[in-house]
Amino acid sequence: MMSGSPIQNGPVSARDAPASIYVAPSLAAALDALSEYGAAGAPLAGGTWIMRSPIRHEPLKTHYVAIGRIAELTAVRIGGDAIEIGAAVTHAALAAALGDLPEFAGLAAAAGGSANPAIRAMATIGGNLATSEFAAADCVPALLCLDADVEISGRDGRERISLAHFLAVRSTLAPGRLVTRIIVPRAEHKTAHVRLPLRRSGDYPVAIVSLSLSVDAANRVQTARIAVGSVEPSARRWPRLEAALIGHPLDAAAAARRAAELTDEFVGRDSVDAPAWYRVSVLPGLVRRAAIAALGS
Repeated sequence: MMSGSPIQNGPVSARDAPASIYVAPSLAAALDALSEYGAAGAPLAGGTWIMRSPIRHEPLKTHYVAIGRIAELTAVRIGGDAIEIGAAVTHAALAAALGDLPEFAGLAAAAGGSANPAIRAMATIGGNLATSEFAAADCVPALLCLDADVEISGRDGRERISLAHFLAVRSTLAPGRLVTRIIVPRAEHKTAHVRLPLRRSGDYPVAIVSLSLSVDAANRVQTARIAVGSVEPSARRWPRLEAALIGHPLDAAAAARRAAELTDEFVGRDSVDAPAWYRVSVLPGLVRRAAIAALGS
C-alpha cells in the first residue's frame, strides 16, 4: 500500500518522536495511509503546530503522513470566478500568489503578516484551518470574510462545505479525512485584516479583525462581512456589526463606535498572554483600523 518513503526514528528520540513518518508520493497514497492508520495517524505538512506538542504537554500521534510534496496540494490556481488554494500551500507562498489581486488584500495581509518569516515559510493554510486548538490563526477570519469553502477528501471521495460549517465540525471529523483545498469566490470588494500582537514579531495576536465590504458610488456599504479571531476559542463572523454598517457611508470612527456598542456578545478567552476582558475591549480599535485599511484599498 505505502510506496512512499517511510522515515523511522531511532530509539534515542523514541520518547518524544512518532514511531514513523510516511512521505506520501500522491494524494491517493496519503488518503490510503491515513485511512489505515486511523486514529493513530495524522497528516503532517509544515509541522509548526505539531512539533510543539511536547511543550503543550500533548501526546504526538504514533504515525504521521507527510503531504508537503504532493503537487496538487501545493498549488494556487487563480481562475476568473474563484481561486483554489491547496491545503499544503504555505503562508508565504499564498501571500506571494495574491500580491496582484487587490480584492484579496486582506487574505494576503493575513498570510503575509502571521507569526514571523520562518514560520510563514513552513506553516500551511490547511494546518491553519484544521488545528482546532489554535485560536489565533490569522487566515481563518480572513477566509471567513470571503465566503470560503473547504474541500475534504477521503478514500470514498470528496465533499465541499462552507468554512463556517467546517470550523464547527473539524474536531469531529473521522480519521482518514483530509483537508485538500480551500475555494474562495472572486468579487469586487474592499478587504482588510488587522491584528494586535503584544510584541512586534513572532507573537500570536490577542485579537484579530478581518472584513470584506462592497460600497456604492456614494461610499455607502452595500454588503459587509466581518470576522473576529483569537478573542474566542474559534473565529466567527460578527453579523450584528455587519448589519449595523449596511446602508451607511463607510466611516472608520463610526464603525468603531458601532463596534463598541456590540462587543457584549463576545465571551473572551483567558490565557497566559492576555485576559478575556482585554481581548474584547480592543475590538473597536481594530474595527477602526480595518475600516481605514479598507478605505485605502
